[in-house]
Amino acid sequence: MIKQVSVFLENKVGRLENILEVLYQYDINLRSISVAETTDYGIIRLILDKPELAIEKLKEAGFMVKETRVLALEISDITGSMLSVIKELSANDISVEYTYSSLPLHGNNVIIIIRVDDNEKAVEVLKESKNAKLLNIEELV
Repeated sequence: MIKQVSVFLENKVGRLENILEVLYQYDINLRSISVAETTDYGIIRLILDKPELAIEKLKEAGFMVKETRVLALEISDITGSMLSVIKELSANDISVEYTYSSLPLHGNNVIIIIRVDDNEKAVEVLKESKNAKLLNIEELV
């Protein structure tokens, strides 16, 4: 499992810039980003090389920040790869809450970030998977 940093903010011009400026100031490298928004607010989900420092500095800058445990998976970049992984999870009654992609790790593989309702059970299922490789943060930076 890896740490995801979620930042909650008003949907206003310049807010994403402000977050990225804090990361830049403290030499925190962005590995993945997902932006979900509504009319009034947004949730920025980040995978970073220094999540603890990011949480500290973003809070100091006045942002509402939360840490969440997620899974990083390396899968083949071919049709049906993600479907195979989702089927494995579904067959074990593991619900996917959300997913997004990350930077590619190797030429023929892609990285997906996935949040499930039972991380421990998902880890056990995915350790045996022929469709995905679980990654740790060191493998993403």
